[in-house]
Amino acid sequence: MVGYAEGFVPVTCGCVNKESKRRNRQHRQTHLILAVGMARCAVRAALSGATNERLCTRVGSVRLAVRAVTSQRDVIYLGRTCGLTTSRRTSTIRPLLMRSQFIALVALFTCTFALAQSYESKPRDPAFENFKLLKAPKNSGLMLRQGDRLAICGDSITEQKMYSRIMEDYLTMCVPELAVTVRQFGWSGERVPGFLGRMTNDCLRFSPTVATTCYGMNDHEYRPYEARIGQTYRDTSRAMVEAFKAHDVRVVLGSPGCVGKIPFWVKSASGTVEDLNLNLCTLRNIDIELAQTEHVAFADIFWPMLQAGVTARKEWGTNYAIAGKDGVHPAWAGHAIMAYAFLKALGLDGDLGQFEVDLKRGTMKTSRGHELISARDRQFEIKSSRYPFCACVAETDPGDSYPSCAKDNPTSDNSIRSALTLIPFNQQLNRLMLVAKHGNSRTYLVTWGAQQKTFTARQLARGINLAEEFPLNPFSAAFGKVDAAVAAKQAYETRQIKESFRSPEAKTDMEGVATRTERDREPLAQAIRAAFVPVTHTLKIEPEK
Repeated sequence: MVGYAEGFVPVTCGCVNKESKRRNRQHRQTHLILAVGMARCAVRAALSGATNERLCTRVGSVRLAVRAVTSQRDVIYLGRTCGLTTSRRTSTIRPLLMRSQFIALVALFTCTFALAQSYESKPRDPAFENFKLLKAPKNSGLMLRQGDRLAICGDSITEQKMYSRIMEDYLTMCVPELAVTVRQFGWSGERVPGFLGRMTNDCLRFSPTVATTCYGMNDHEYRPYEARIGQTYRDTSRAMVEAFKAHDVRVVLGSPGCVGKIPFWVKSASGTVEDLNLNLCTLRNIDIELAQTEHVAFADIFWPMLQAGVTARKEWGTNYAIAGKDGVHPAWAGHAIMAYAFLKALGLDGDLGQFEVDLKRGTMKTSRGHELISARDRQFEIKSSRYPFCACVAETDPGDSYPSCAKDNPTSDNSIRSALTLIPFNQQLNRLMLVAKHGNSRTYLVTWGAQQKTFTARQLARGINLAEEFPLNPFSAAFGKVDAAVAAKQAYETRQIKESFRSPEAKTDMEGVATRTERDREPLAQAIRAAFVPVTHTLKIEPEK
């Protein structure tokens, strides 16, 4: 006879009478209830992103439960023990056991399926062989509300003011109807406990309604994973999330990114690059578990960055550093991937507008945020109050680091355009579509501003993404002006927090310093609003002969 799961009561009989039949029936029902209960527990554990050990324990319990209620040998043993013949008595037992067997096996299959789905699928590449990545939860729709105040929190990678700048650019120009305002709170060298110690004074005083966090890089201590590291990160991250929630702040818990080399400035660093990335991967998995148990959103930075780095090095050479030349602080490509992860986690859908053209009639329909001014000879003048995201701009000031289209190298790790070939940013977050139908020419020349490109009639009928096809476009100059204003404001926010809030004056009059620095910040915020103006542009579609 097969063994039973712990807590199960074996089905045994003395003599064949009503009482023994009643007890046997109760035993079988008990086995079934416990089996289904364990299966449900295992499914919940799998779907909630439980760790390997917890999942294996749950699934093992279900398997034992299934064995307890489905063993055909139990049926035969029961019949022999009670003196029953297989032909008569077990015929009354088998239907119940067969139903129990079916339900329990379905439960086991569901649990096993959930377990299989709880991990990210990985490309077949030795670079990823040792990584076990819990499946990142999907976002549940738009998280932002009109008038939200977004706090972008993190360590020195956040203090670089690059992914935070991309995010504020996008929220300001691509979805202006949401009227979201942004502050960045990056602090070099910070771990989660450090932010916990300053979040009331530096962040919560400004009453954010949404916060993104990006920690773990310093928390992993630049060494192979230890249980102590994971427990500290879990406990302090949970405390951070709960502190935000206590102030009615919606949270996007961001994972750490990846490293590309051992940082030279960390004297206590040990292990290999893979050891460090396996540590960061574990902290990423902890973030997923916390996001699910705390019911907050999650932004996966680690896995897209790790994959993009491997792909880019194969495509453009081993000098491509997705995590930055120092191995930790990314250039524009890495920051674009970080911004993509956070914007997706905020639930933005990337639908920035559509121009629908009837080539036969020479007419155009525009979507919200775009107004048709005139239409003549397949040339359309449009006034747009929302921009596509521009991965490079027409011109930049000498001291500005934002990529210039004239100098941008799409094969460089310092190019946003480079990142957009590694992640589906344009497809998922940056769609400004031109759809042109009822044409009688095989190909058409599309002129947008000063740029031209040829498309087939079939491509135009399907729709082309202007933001992707025309990196330099009529919005590039205006986008650059707004971005420069965003950069100036975010630079001041670092000085406000790290210098003014830590000044001798702040020690005696913190509220006075906060009031004065807010007055100084307001013109910088106003400059962003002033720079963001509607753009009038011309789109021409000509048949090619």
